[in-house]
Amino acid sequence: MSEIRFDIGSLHAAYAAGTTVAAMIDAVHERIAAADDPGIFIHLAGRAEMLAQAQKLGPFDPVAKPLWGVPFAVKDNIDVAGMPTTAACAEYAYMPETDATVVARLKAAGALVVGKTNLDQFATGLVGVRTPYPIPRNAVDASLVPGGSSSGSAVATARGIVSFALGTDTAGSGRIPAGLNNIVGLKPTVGALSAAGVVPACRTLDCVSVFALTVDDAYAVFAVAAAKDAADAYSRAIKVPALAARPPVLSVGVPAKADLQFFGDASMQAGFEAALGLLEKLGCRLVEIPFGDFYATANLLYEGAWVAERYAAIRDFMDANEAAMHPVTRKIIGGARGLSAADAFKGLYALQAYKAKLAPVIASVDLFCVPTAPTHYALDAVLADPIVTNSRLGTYTNFVNLLDMCGIAVPTGKRDDGLPMSVTLLAMAGRDWLTAALARDIHTASGLPLGATGWAQPGIAPAASSADDGMIDLVVVGAHLSGMPLNGQLSQLGARFSRAAKTSAAYRLYALAGQSVPKPGLIRVAEGGAAVEVEVWRLSADAFGRFVAAIPPPLGIGTVELEDGGSAKGFLAETVGLSGASDISSFGGWRRFVERGEAEQGEQRSKRAVPG
Repeated sequence: MSEIRFDIGSLHAAYAAGTTVAAMIDAVHERIAAADDPGIFIHLAGRAEMLAQAQKLGPFDPVAKPLWGVPFAVKDNIDVAGMPTTAACAEYAYMPETDATVVARLKAAGALVVGKTNLDQFATGLVGVRTPYPIPRNAVDASLVPGGSSSGSAVATARGIVSFALGTDTAGSGRIPAGLNNIVGLKPTVGALSAAGVVPACRTLDCVSVFALTVDDAYAVFAVAAAKDAADAYSRAIKVPALAARPPVLSVGVPAKADLQFFGDASMQAGFEAALGLLEKLGCRLVEIPFGDFYATANLLYEGAWVAERYAAIRDFMDANEAAMHPVTRKIIGGARGLSAADAFKGLYALQAYKAKLAPVIASVDLFCVPTAPTHYALDAVLADPIVTNSRLGTYTNFVNLLDMCGIAVPTGKRDDGLPMSVTLLAMAGRDWLTAALARDIHTASGLPLGATGWAQPGIAPAASSADDGMIDLVVVGAHLSGMPLNGQLSQLGARFSRAAKTSAAYRLYALAGQSVPKPGLIRVAEGGAAVEVEVWRLSADAFGRFVAAIPPPLGIGTVELEDGGSAKGFLAETVGLSGASDISSFGGWRRFVERGEAEQGEQRSKRAVPG
């Protein structure tokens, strides 16, 4: 079998070294044959069809076409011109004349469609077995369910048949299959990727998702595909900055220990605890969050308004062809017939109440970390109890789109029984870049091979430098540093972390007196100065102006010289504000000073706790 690696960087390196697209196409078909799994694809492009796609690319140019020659698969509820769309129901099939918007954007960037993948029928399910076609086999362990509804897309990616695949995610279908197959699953902010040309499940919640072998690949596809689309009334303009380094310290919300649910799976629980330990090693501060209201929000998804929305999506077809539907799908969606408009509004009112209650909770941390799935299920167990097992798999996914959060599932290691372990990072809408930045570090630290391919992870791509995008650099030195009490003011203004740095050796740092929130003051001096650790954040001109206008005395904004010879606007203090202040320059920065104080307080508490 061909040894061409399909992670995008490796594939492009192979092209640059002389590998042909024809050789890549041969590799695709060799891997399909080797997988010997008729459940992965519902429709396949033949070799000649793929070569015809490739002939339109022109010479290799990954700058003009960032996905040049990259093979991808498309979940069969997303239109590809000239390939039937079935939504895993042959009687529903139709032949689209045009590509879904997201497919058209990917093709324009040079990607080549391999085929349409299997799914839980009408994208209703998280298990991957609710299909009239053969059930795709989990790429890691064939005795387990592959996860759904985007089962075929996940398995095709995990096996290295394609570089990436499109799924959809209404309740977790872009995350659960990723977690169960040792790959990355990016579920973007709702509306960031157009749903025009996608068979709807719940139109108000549907997302097109991306499966990939690495975070860099998933984010690169997301960056190409994201755009506001007039053809989709739910489309939104979401900024997609280059995937850069994350802030050094992040506050990460995790479910309170008493609220964690693993349904008796001790291996998954141990795997999640190990993942939290990894986060702490990466500099994250874990914050336990009561999760009862998140679970209550999740329960709304199959109790009223959104079940009715699934019925509304296929009502005409279902009423005329109910016998053609998978029995479990028919039972779930058919339940909407007993609902009234009043039931739908009851659900909407309940959701709004939870949104209002949870908004400050979501805003209180930088992002969240939850298990991608609470357990692994064997195929036989799901077939024996299809409703309960499916519901349990959605424990940590069903609330996400209802609360307008973005997310990314990322492998963290192997459980003690050798099965995949994965967590999902979640954040408020528009912060896809932050979840991806931390996910990349997690995946790298895991050292895992890619999917089920056995390929080692590629070398770490250098962090993207700040582009000349009209944004303004801001040097922060104290309470606005990542992980500090006022950093949220920057996040709320859409600021993005750029880099950690040091000032030139021309400053003194003071702990100011009389501040409601402890703050330092940075003073430039003619002699006797020292370099001070700082962070550089980037804001739009409008956000920068609003931020500066709110700065209270004795602090202000001036020009700060940096150790690398550059300079940027940043926090400086008026000398009049130094009355009663303490010179803390010897600590090298505010964070070290605060950590020393916290350590001393901890020692004092320990001494008081010892009987004298």
